[in-house]
Amino acid sequence: MRLEFKPPNSKERVYLDIWAADKETVLAIELKYKTRGLEVAIGGESFHLLDQSAQDLARYDFLKDLQRLERVLSTNKVIAYAVFLTNDSAYWKDPASSRTVDASFRINQGRSATGELSWGTAASKGTTHGREESILIRGDYSFDWQNYSRVSNTSYGTLKYLLVRIGSV
Repeated sequence: MRLEFKPPNSKERVYLDIWAADKETVLAIELKYKTRGLEVAIGGESFHLLDQSAQDLARYDFLKDLQRLERVLSTNKVIAYAVFLTNDSAYWKDPASSRTVDASFRINQGRSATGELSWGTAASKGTTHGREESILIRGDYSFDWQNYSRVSNTSYGTLKYLLVRIGSV
């Protein structure tokens, strides 16, 4: 379920994964969880992770989350985070080539995102469908992937997470 938020003095609606508030603190969180195929048993319990693809679209969506959280911060005193959890090393490893249609949207270890991010000119309409807009990141966010869990010694047996704090409240 996503929470709908309407910034004051705006016709625009913003949808967030988590919005929590008490008398002193407001917290906004966007979550992404993308997996590569993995079957593993841990403590007698079996886990089957789906093989999701389209990393280019997931990267775009994560950066769109950053943009969305910045928009919420512009009208509120909010602590905001974007969180990405995955066992797919294609997200945190350096790309094999820098000449890809999603080069602007890379979120690999050590990379940072700021400014206007757009698809490469060779991106097909099928790739960009529903995601045609450029993303404008006002802040400057460095990406530092952290180990979350190692569930097996097989390919895709390591899960890592990326936690990005948006703004500074």
